[in-house]
Amino acid sequence: MEHGLLNDIAICIVVAWILAVVAQWLRQPLILSYLVAGFAVGPLGFELVSDQASIQTISELGLILLLFMIGLEIDLKKMLGAGKVITWTGLAQIGGGCALGVGVFAAAGFPLKSGSLDALYLAVASALSSTVIVVKILYDKRELDTLPGRLTLGVLVLQDLFAILFLAIQPNLKDPSVGLVLVSFAKVLAVVAVAFAASRYALPPLFRSVARLPELVLVGALAWCFLIAGFAGVLGLSREMGALIAGVAISTFPYTLDVSAKVTTLRDFFVTLFFVALGTKVPSPTWDGLGWAAFLALFLVASRIFTVFPVLSILKLGHRASLLPAIHLSQLSELSLVILALGEKAGHIQPATVGVAAYAFITLAVASTYAMNQSGGLLRAIVPSLEKLGWKDLGEPGPDASEQGHDSKIYLLGFSWTASSLLEEMRRHRPEWERDLCVIDFNPHVHEQLRRRRIRVIYGDITQRDTLLHAGLASAEIILCTLPNTVLKGATNLKLLQQIRELNPQARVMVHAELFEDVPKLYASGASYVSVPRLTEASDLLQIIDAARNRLLDERRAAQAGELSDRQEVIP
Repeated sequence: MEHGLLNDIAICIVVAWILAVVAQWLRQPLILSYLVAGFAVGPLGFELVSDQASIQTISELGLILLLFMIGLEIDLKKMLGAGKVITWTGLAQIGGGCALGVGVFAAAGFPLKSGSLDALYLAVASALSSTVIVVKILYDKRELDTLPGRLTLGVLVLQDLFAILFLAIQPNLKDPSVGLVLVSFAKVLAVVAVAFAASRYALPPLFRSVARLPELVLVGALAWCFLIAGFAGVLGLSREMGALIAGVAISTFPYTLDVSAKVTTLRDFFVTLFFVALGTKVPSPTWDGLGWAAFLALFLVASRIFTVFPVLSILKLGHRASLLPAIHLSQLSELSLVILALGEKAGHIQPATVGVAAYAFITLAVASTYAMNQSGGLLRAIVPSLEKLGWKDLGEPGPDASEQGHDSKIYLLGFSWTASSLLEEMRRHRPEWERDLCVIDFNPHVHEQLRRRRIRVIYGDITQRDTLLHAGLASAEIILCTLPNTVLKGATNLKLLQQIRELNPQARVMVHAELFEDVPKLYASGASYVSVPRLTEASDLLQIIDAARNRLLDERRAAQAGELSDRQEVIP
């Protein structure tokens, strides 16, 4: 039919938008709504889009541009500079997950032979986690810059690198001889060499010459994407992998932010098209298929626990920092669906396997969203079981720690940026107070740094009554919490204050408030003083505005530079 492709794209976008609005109301991941939209408009739904050629065109175009966008967001410096903890954890999670997956899925009956590699593809797919879901939820929870958040993001970066390596050998998996694999790697190296050489020497002057014309920057970036994708296709590699390399290459040169900002305006459109097209290929649900999807989901969660938690625990990061990354990573990646789609396209796996993974993706996306939002409660449920099994937490308060706590007069509950700056002010102006100070926090890096400075520190979760009791809080004279409610997990300053007052009715207790309406409630519950940092910040900004109006900002900046020059904070 004339304009059939345009009509099909219009139908896909309209249905996807309607379902995305519903998903937003229900606070569910938007990708789920796109998959459901594809199922609804496809052959198994209302058959609004039944032309397989249209579906294939939409899918391939969306896939190429999706991988180009992913490449733009890969930070090579972070990849190459991953710390020891992240490196060991990533290797254990990816390598261990793949090895376990191949064994488990092959034993479960999925094919693993020449031409039928369902077990291998499922193992690789289950080793990857969703960057989109993880980053969105951690950002909303303000946990991207916490230790578990940084560990999670580091492992996600290594997973991206692994996906690139797998895509390099994927075309030759039907006949994985050493010679063909080496030839494939040589072709990949050729694409990488050409892409990075061009991005280093040819692209910067070209983009510089059109930098003032946004439409040319956008068209140039898209032309670059399809040029490298086409080059990869000429060499017998997948065009999708070429698009990924094109994105990574552009991410390294000075115009990356400008290019990314302009190209990402198309990202949502093509992400929608790809996942809707994928949804049209999802087979009709059967009890057998749903059962295998549940099996895949359970395996993935178990593999994350077995490959992430032990490594981080052995590296002495404590139960919290070891369990949270495992919880954060417990979902299938969008790249998992991409890899499986490519496997089906190459004839390596059966369409039913893609369907199993799609249903598992939906299940885990929903479940992991709730798990990440309720991670505090999950930790409180899991940790006692670990302790019963003999897996002790890092730095559990023993007699020595408890004794140290009882000698302290000032207790600092939780240690973040404000606490770090407060400790520095003590070091400068009231060094004798450090002898009376005891910090309670569960960040192992903070724990190590404070011990080096000979500050009394107890490892533990301040929201737990037992932690406060064993730390000797009942004998404290001054108790201070600088953490806002958004940082306290599974508690609030009000709940924490009520616990403190049960243990110590006499101490002078200072807590934090973000909202004015919380201040009278905290005073009514026994707070000696409520800190409202927004008032202090507003007063400081008023002085800055006054300095700006009187052209004195240079003096203020010089004073600030002098203040920052010799600070030795635990958290810079």
